[in-house]
Amino acid sequence: MQPLNELTITDARMLLDRGEISSRELTQACLDQIQGLNGALNAYVGVYADDALKAADRFDIRRSDLRPLGSLDGIPVGIKDNMMLQGKPCTAGSRILEKHVASYDATAVRKLLEGGAVILGRTNMDEFAMGSSTEHSAYGPTKHPRDPERVPGGSSGGSAVAVAANMSLGAYGSDTGGSIRQPAALCGTVGLKPTYGRVSRSGLMAMASSLDQIGPFAKNVLDAATLFSAVQGQDSMDQTTADEPAFVPEWKKDLNGLRVGVPRAMWEKGGIEKRVLEQCENAIQKMREAGAEVRDIELPYADEGLAVYYVLMPCEVSANLARFDGMRYGLRKEALPLFETYVRSRAQGFGAEAKRRILLGTFALSSGYIDAYYVQAKKVQTLIRRAYQKAFDEVDVIATPTAPNTAFKLGEKLNDPLGMYLEDVFTVSVNVAGLPALSMPCQTDGGMPVGFQLIGKWFDEAGLLSAAHVLEQRLK
Repeated sequence: MQPLNELTITDARMLLDRGEISSRELTQACLDQIQGLNGALNAYVGVYADDALKAADRFDIRRSDLRPLGSLDGIPVGIKDNMMLQGKPCTAGSRILEKHVASYDATAVRKLLEGGAVILGRTNMDEFAMGSSTEHSAYGPTKHPRDPERVPGGSSGGSAVAVAANMSLGAYGSDTGGSIRQPAALCGTVGLKPTYGRVSRSGLMAMASSLDQIGPFAKNVLDAATLFSAVQGQDSMDQTTADEPAFVPEWKKDLNGLRVGVPRAMWEKGGIEKRVLEQCENAIQKMREAGAEVRDIELPYADEGLAVYYVLMPCEVSANLARFDGMRYGLRKEALPLFETYVRSRAQGFGAEAKRRILLGTFALSSGYIDAYYVQAKKVQTLIRRAYQKAFDEVDVIATPTAPNTAFKLGEKLNDPLGMYLEDVFTVSVNVAGLPALSMPCQTDGGMPVGFQLIGKWFDEAGLLSAAHVLEQRLK
């Protein structure tokens, strides 16, 4: 049998239910992996070994009494450092919240705990989820599991590395403009960004409230579906959650009847590396071989997606981060007059990228500019949504690369904000439109991971995951 920490959730569930392994053994294997690798990779910023082992023991008692709770009962997972776990630090990768302790559980975390999942700890992230490399964390960069001189992507790089390096069986992150899918692509895992409103944001530290969405990292598509199922659903604590039927997987053996749209103009303008293009074209061919009808489509306003995102997101960042003022919680640098306390606390608490986006958003919302930037961006956002809606009248899923390149070197783009923002060229429009999308590894040549993105219709995670599962089997 393969090492315990290398098991998929599907395999581990079967072994746990048969009593062939215990949750304590599984959890200890992940903790051993964390102890051995985290010093080099910095995937976790907080590890709760004692709590995790106690939770595992509780599952083993439940199993012996034949009363397990659910699909993740006894399964060890990690959560991103912006998802609140009561009584534990939650810093969103920022010095300004270095000593902040969560006073309640995020709804998604509560569902995990109620379902018996074993939470191993908090994973590293770019500060307040602002970045595509996990180099903007106040607690040091996370390193790529295959090459520690490269980035793992971001902002949920810690969660991606935790899964890729077998430091957990699954993990959760948040996706505002690609922060699940891009690190999943660079690290070679599956990453799912659900439809906006599918998963509650209550207890998720906000970056851009109209774009943020919690989703899973997994070793395969089946595991991603299991992790997603555990946290989905309407929540009275988040009025943006949707009253939609619960997600139910619909697994198929082929792609007969599936219409796949390929926005070639978008591909051509994305600055794709040759190897990424080759591997994604190979994935498209595999979909054809599985019975899918592949057709080129027009996707108007695709070019404007990045610009719209980088207006709307900083505006919401400016508003959401205004609460961190050194008064109620977080870092406080007292001075007189009172205004100086605000200035010192925010100047010393926020990192460079957070400050940059706060300033951009504050400018775009200021008198005389709000109509030219924010209001105009909202109008184009509506056009982007309509363009996707029209496209989905003709196709069932849309295929693109997840990122235009493989993992780049640490520090390579730190002084090039525009280059870093272009990492999201294929992902941000999905958040602007509120659609579900999945990144899956598609490389077949043994090189650095390449991510292939499938975009689905609103609330059609079942169809999206089903198509991805068939393609995954073909790529293997």
